[in-house]
Amino acid sequence: MMKCDMMRYSIVIPVLNQLDYTSQCVDSLLQCGTSPKSLLIINNGSSDGTASWLTAHPQIQSITNEVNLGCGGAWTQGALATCGEWILLMNNDVIVCRDFATRLLDAADNNTLDVVSPAVFEGDLDYDFESKAEALMAAMGTYVRLGQTLGACFAVRRNVLHEVGFFDTDRDLGGHEDGEFMERCLRHGKRVGITGAAAIHHFGSVTQRALTMELGVKHLGDHRYYYRKLGMGLVGRKLYKFRKKRNRLRNINSEMALYGMTVHMYRDQDRWAYL
Repeated sequence: MMKCDMMRYSIVIPVLNQLDYTSQCVDSLLQCGTSPKSLLIINNGSSDGTASWLTAHPQIQSITNEVNLGCGGAWTQGALATCGEWILLMNNDVIVCRDFATRLLDAADNNTLDVVSPAVFEGDLDYDFESKAEALMAAMGTYVRLGQTLGACFAVRRNVLHEVGFFDTDRDLGGHEDGEFMERCLRHGKRVGITGAAAIHHFGSVTQRALTMELGVKHLGDHRYYYRKLGMGLVGRKLYKFRKKRNRLRNINSEMALYGMTVHMYRDQDRWAYL
């Protein structure tokens, strides 16, 4: 259990192998102003050198599971083992901007958000992340895309978990745990959004690839099972997808018109796609 002396937030990072990404992520957080006391790594049954690396870095708190509890299981485990007003959940294949956590949570407080994600650049890291992040934050620092978050990184006020419930530990969700949780938050009237006040680079699908290799499957989860858990049949599913697509296009068009960029972008072969 973490010491709770005036902690504003705890960062929980579930990992399954992929030690190079984990080390890079932790280094990025520490270099950008994060205290090691706020970090918790959930080692979800890794079989590479992750356990040895954690032993060699005792300043980074960790929990080692003998088996893979899945994303929702690790998030819930981390939330129960930490303290502070905010729980910041992050993939290990991420690097962050300067003053990352402070920027993210200040934006959440300023905009009365209950769940918040930073702006995300995904894909190839063949560009200058620091300068791109600074440019985006300068242009979009006061902007929030309401009604959406991104599963690679999001922060939740702890009291929200007490009101809407913890993260679903159903392994059959297979990568949809964040979507299921966000839908519950929205149905409970919680304010969620993506802020331009903080930014990360997300290499993308690293954990998912590790899971598919571990399980020997091509795809994680079942979309129809996910929608059934949300209480949606065929018609409800189609309406849900239509509204999400419509809102996403509205956000993209509005952000591009105002800022010439969006809070979610994908880098592929020297080009940006706007999401």
